[in-house]
Amino acid sequence: MKLLRTLAVASTSAVLLMGQAVAAFACEAHETAALTAPARSATAKYHSLTVAKKGGYSILADSAGITCIAEPQMGAMGVHYVKGDLVKNPAIDAAHPEALVYAPDRHGQLHLAALEYVVIKSDWESSQPQPGVGSWVTPAPPMLFGQAFQLTDAPNRYGLPPFYSLHAWIWKDNPAGTFQMWNPNVHCDEA
Repeated sequence: MKLLRTLAVASTSAVLLMGQAVAAFACEAHETAALTAPARSATAKYHSLTVAKKGGYSILADSAGITCIAEPQMGAMGVHYVKGDLVKNPAIDAAHPEALVYAPDRHGQLHLAALEYVVIKSDWESSQPQPGVGSWVTPAPPMLFGQAFQLTDAPNRYGLPPFYSLHAWIWKDNPAGTFQMWNPNVHCDEA
């Protein structure tokens, strides 16, 4: 009887903990959706690649000429369309991403999957206020949607100077996380 009571208490505790975990996940997903809603609204028109191109976005190839960016053990990002004028500007604006990331489907068609925010490290640092004359403090990385940007140092596959970037997978689910660089559900071999 004591064993049954212990099992009942353990089972009830496990169910309660699972319920709390599910509720926390749902709350986090709702919070992320609320934070990214203005970006979704501003970029919905870019589901049309024609509109993106007319808006000044052009395809990006890495130094080897590769346009669909993948990392075999991590997944892929997809095909980037970049607006150079935005990359040159160190301002961070959720409604104006520097890059639109398209994921290929099994027929080779591209679909808007993520937004990427990019700022050259030296431009970011020179745009940040400094505490006083004669002193220099390295500014913190940029932040957006409550997330710190990741640093990509030089040399890198794009031939760029060091830069900060943040991916926001707001148009395609990313099981690794909304703001992770690589998405295991994106495959460049479909491009």
